[in-house]
Amino acid sequence: MAKDEKSKKSKNMKEQKNSFFKDSRAELKKVVWPTPKNLVNDTATVVSIVLIVAIIVVILDFLFLNINENVILKAEEKVRNNNQNSVTTDINTIMNQVNSQDNNQEQNNNQEQNNNENQENKDNSANTENNNAE
Repeated sequence: MAKDEKSKKSKNMKEQKNSFFKDSRAELKKVVWPTPKNLVNDTATVVSIVLIVAIIVVILDFLFLNINENVILKAEEKVRNNNQNSVTTDINTIMNQVNSQDNNQEQNNNQEQNNNENQENKDNSANTENNNAE
């Protein structure tokens, strides 16, 4: 019984294959093939459209390239220059603050030294007066 089922399945497969090829051949006979003149006209139309689209793409590519070079890159350069100027300004501000702090500290040290010298001079003059008085 299993052999009968296998043989039936294989016969059905062969019939389906033969039927497919017969149907395909019948459909190909129904196809209306273009004349050589139609084939040349259609080919010329396709090539023309492809060339027109290619030219449009090249023009757009050129435009976008120029826009990129003239607008975007120059804007980026300006931003970089502004950032560099900003950083330079910040650095100069910090350096000025440090220098002013150093100058203030130096002035305080000089004033303290002058005060010490004045005090020593007063002490020396007082000692001299005391020595003269004795």
